[in-house]
Amino acid sequence: MPAFICTACGTQYPDSASPPTQCVICEEERQYVPPGGQGWTTLAALRGSRRNAFHQYEPGVIGIGTEPGFAIGQRAVLVQTPDGNVLWDCIAFIDDATITLIKALGSLKAIAISHPHFYTTNAEWSRAFDCPVYLHEADRAWVQNPHAGIEYWSGDTHALMDGVTLIRCGGHFPGGAVLHSAGGAGGRGIVCSGDIITVTTDRKWFTFMRSYPNMIPLSQREVEGIAKAMAPFAFETVYGHYFDRTVARNAKTVLEKSVARYIANINGVARPEGT
Repeated sequence: MPAFICTACGTQYPDSASPPTQCVICEEERQYVPPGGQGWTTLAALRGSRRNAFHQYEPGVIGIGTEPGFAIGQRAVLVQTPDGNVLWDCIAFIDDATITLIKALGSLKAIAISHPHFYTTNAEWSRAFDCPVYLHEADRAWVQNPHAGIEYWSGDTHALMDGVTLIRCGGHFPGGAVLHSAGGAGGRGIVCSGDIITVTTDRKWFTFMRSYPNMIPLSQREVEGIAKAMAPFAFETVYGHYFDRTVARNAKTVLEKSVARYIANINGVARPEGT
């Protein structure tokens, strides 16, 4: 039996003779059911029309994304370290070429995912590379396709390996997390943020939302919580959830300014343009 995949968000459900009646992820206010209704596909069907593209951003940091785009369209990020490779966030599409290329780069020691919108086909990725998938315990209820490879972590941080740390920021989801790699950016540190800390269209700021498609903002308390979670970590660069969404320099300072700007705007005290 096939394992059906939601065409709107990329979530894979357990094997079944027919598609689920609805996608639990898309029915919730942070995502959406498309106007044309819920759609379903399978990996076998996608393999006839899709491929994954790889883009190296810096030594040891490679983005992986599907062409043509599928579902939400996020990228995964392969972070290479002396202690093994980590795949940050999951994309729904995986094929033999992707598996071959990643194994040639040293395979995967771990997969870590920021939040439920990007859980996608993590069971397929876990089996392909025989590695655990790290999800925050606070978002356990959103797992639609449980499997033996899932490792739930709890608390505010979790060390995957030397210099690589998962940080719980909350906000978008209670267990919303980012990945910090101290060795990235020439030792100045990088963050892979998914859309927990979202790089804006101009690549000069970050923003924070409960729902991006439905434009539901976060509260001041939640955004201050993100800033507090990130304060102990040094980082130069932040890689967001799309191929072209990166803040390459002074990203920690940009985050601090972005938090202040966001809070000023939701409180109605932002300065008028030009002042």
